Amino acid sequence: MSTFVPSHFVDLVVPGAVKNRLGERYEKALRKGDAIWRGDDEEAVSARNAMFAFSIRIASAFIAYLSQVLMARWLGAYEFGVFVWVWTAALLIGSLACIGLSTAILRFIPEYRTAGDGSALRGVIFGSRVYSFGIATLIALLGMGAISLFGDSMYQAHVMPLFLALICVPMIALGDIHDGIARANDWMKLALSPTFLARPVVILMIMAAALAAGFPHTASTAMGATIVAVWLVGFIQMLVLSRKLSKVVEPGSRKMQTGFWIKIALPIFLVDGFFNLLFNVDILMAGMLLSPDEVGVYFACVKVLALIHFVYFAVRVASAHRFSQYHTEGDKLRLDAFVHDTVRWTFWPSLVMALFLIVIGKPVLMLFGPAFADGYHLLFILAIGIVARASVGPGEALLSMSGHQNVCAMLYGVTLVVAVVLNLAFIPLYGLTGAAIATASAMIFEALALYSVVMRRLGLHLFVFFHPAKPAPEAR
Repeated sequence: MSTFVPSHFVDLVVPGAVKNRLGERYEKALRKGDAIWRGDDEEAVSARNAMFAFSIRIASAFIAYLSQVLMARWLGAYEFGVFVWVWTAALLIGSLACIGLSTAILRFIPEYRTAGDGSALRGVIFGSRVYSFGIATLIALLGMGAISLFGDSMYQAHVMPLFLALICVPMIALGDIHDGIARANDWMKLALSPTFLARPVVILMIMAAALAAGFPHTASTAMGATIVAVWLVGFIQMLVLSRKLSKVVEPGSRKMQTGFWIKIALPIFLVDGFFNLLFNVDILMAGMLLSPDEVGVYFACVKVLALIHFVYFAVRVASAHRFSQYHTEGDKLRLDAFVHDTVRWTFWPSLVMALFLIVIGKPVLMLFGPAFADGYHLLFILAIGIVARASVGPGEALLSMSGHQNVCAMLYGVTLVVAVVLNLAFIPLYGLTGAAIATASAMIFEALALYSVVMRRLGLHLFVFFHPAKPAPEAR
């Protein structure tokens, strides 16, 4: 294999006569980076996918941050608070409408490929799309009906934006399924770019055009722009994915194993549902217990720290189907080593970014508007929880992909209850500070619970400072 840095260049940089321990590490790092960059083995592919996913999420973070800053400037704190609350609700509903299939498909596609069952492979790709889109459409229609009937009893600033947000739900659900299908095929660009790069850019462009055309500076206008962007980007992703699938999936009959899929997906649905609720419960409850202005400030703080979450997300995206593969093959040494690689990939970048974002946090918040700087102290509280959670890596993906989705669902159900109780207790007493304390405490509880369950079920010490035994050469 050719090296990323030519061997004679390495020798010049680290000549044999003066090569010391530092030089050896430097050379080793160069060659390891080259192996990841050029290698076609599963470890190299997973590492490349993780780095690519992380790069996408970094770019997305800057785009989303710019987008939210402009939205806050255009709408003002009050309308911005309304917009972020209803948009968060729409994203959550759309993800839940997949009933776990967007994650379960990461398990089904490798299993059917390994077994050579093309009929079942075609069936799950088709069925996951149809079921998710259909369920999401039904939920959206029921939600619109409920708003039409009971809108007078709702907080009036939320009524029209929430009605519009429901129009996005079917395509959000379908997009999550497409993300899962693309990830299972290691098509990270197609999986992540539409949702995290294209969609926020298109939302921003359409919103700017709408305001230039004279539309009011309201949350309803922002949701109108979001509807167009979600459906346009989602439709393009669907076309590109279908074309790529036609090249790797042979045409033929479809075997619909609906009962089996639902049996596996429902516990994963509970895990994903509880996880998504846990991730957003502070914003949702703040929206119900505090004013839209305060919600806008809290959301801005969450956005500043969002880059840290992207480390975890990138590792989870790149590793979930590998957990399934190694567990299915019964290769425990390989699974053990890979799991602890993912923990290290998650923790150390998360810690570094948390410290960096705290240092620059106040001026960054002020870009949203002078009032948003009042939330600076929340960054310290939230960062503690995020780093604690990062110390155990993508533990819930490991449990779900190794057949322990039921206990994982129970774990996240309990964690969600803890988060809700803490938010209900602390928000009325301490306002935004209470929401941050509740969220950080729930993340610490989640990390401890994941470590305990993984240790009992799989015999793995899921913690960043634990070093597993190296797999034997033949295990690789």
